[in-house]
Amino acid sequence: MGGSSPFKDQNKQHSTTTTTLSSFRRFLPYTIYAILPLALFRLYFYPLPLPQSPTDRLPRSDHILVGPSLSSPRQAEKTGGDAVTQAPPRPPCDYTNGKWVPDKSGPLYNGSTCSTIKDGQNCIAHGRPDLDYLYWRWKPHQCHLPRFQPINFLQLLRNKNVAFVGDSMARNQLESLLCMLSSVSDPTLVYRDGEDNKFRKWNFPGHNMTISVYWSPFLVKGVEKSSSGPDYNKLYLDSVDERWAGDLGSLDMVVLSVGHWFLHPAVYFEGGSALGCHYCPGLNHTEIGFYDVLRKALRTTLKALIARTRASARATDVFVTTFSPSHFEGDWDKFGACPKTKPYQEGEKPVEGMDAEMRKIEAEEVEAAKADARDFSGIRLEALDITKLSLMRPDGHPGPYMHPFPFADGVKDRVQNDCVHWCLPGPIDTWNGILLEAIKRWSGGEMNG
Repeated sequence: MGGSSPFKDQNKQHSTTTTTLSSFRRFLPYTIYAILPLALFRLYFYPLPLPQSPTDRLPRSDHILVGPSLSSPRQAEKTGGDAVTQAPPRPPCDYTNGKWVPDKSGPLYNGSTCSTIKDGQNCIAHGRPDLDYLYWRWKPHQCHLPRFQPINFLQLLRNKNVAFVGDSMARNQLESLLCMLSSVSDPTLVYRDGEDNKFRKWNFPGHNMTISVYWSPFLVKGVEKSSSGPDYNKLYLDSVDERWAGDLGSLDMVVLSVGHWFLHPAVYFEGGSALGCHYCPGLNHTEIGFYDVLRKALRTTLKALIARTRASARATDVFVTTFSPSHFEGDWDKFGACPKTKPYQEGEKPVEGMDAEMRKIEAEEVEAAKADARDFSGIRLEALDITKLSLMRPDGHPGPYMHPFPFADGVKDRVQNDCVHWCLPGPIDTWNGILLEAIKRWSGGEMNG
């Protein structure tokens, strides 16, 4: 029949398809071998983002970040006199949560290389036999805390006046900073007044920077108890202590640190009349505790700082160091009052009770002050949150080594212990490391180290 078979083209097409499939199978392995390394290279250097877990998306309101205040960006002056806005600070780092990890590098100074250590905190010179407490560093979970670089601090605070204001914890932190800075530049004591060196000022000539300490255990006006007067303190909660506040016009940075003196017996005054008292048996006053009193004192202080900075032409940076827990285990004058020789592990010792409440009050008042200064670029405020990292260091106190060689004549059942302040060098050096990082952020950029 003249017609062609309907299967002829189909057979030819099948033959062509078979040849094509055969070629495809032959080259398929080579294609896979070529593409696979490229895919692996892409995934290694540009990994796909993973979805956040529900925990990652939870608000972290219980953490204090070393970040910018809520005030407007500070204005800097150009050579021609025009105001320019400084570069925005780096994203904040949460230094609150972390753990203590071993660190072989050790401290920047020791008891013999720093002449400004208060005698009661010079644990090495007083014969403390265990030195493991010197070889730990704080490691935040989500960021890096660099080793303190003294030259960076001096450069950032060149031509500035810095003041530590508060109780003996403020002095403890100041002396830690002085010792670390003196590892690269010797300070000169230029002023001293008051018993127990309660008011002092040093100058670093190479950078024209001064650091002062002001004794003001309540920050507000107060009359301390004495052996010749009442055995309780008097606090005037609506008046700032002028012994330090009177110098605000000459200060560029203020570090406030109070807390422990609010635990002492006291009578409180506000608006010219008695408000109440804390632990005042025999006096005709209402017991009101000390938490609200601490809040009122901080509020008065921070409002005065903002108001006086507004009224002056000098910008001021303000830090509030949060409450530093003590570690007494039993009577303060009994052997083994703070016997620990290692840090607590994370989760072993939570921040709770009075420690948590004191820290909370200080953090809340700093945030309230930031809101008050939101529209004012002349002041920056930050909480230096050291409560948790300090709570985890029961091994860092002088204990019986607040006195030289307390067991030279054998171990005694009764011996004075300091489980409040910190050995120098010791964990308190970390506070100033975090302080430096906050200052670096505010400077608008990174520095070496």
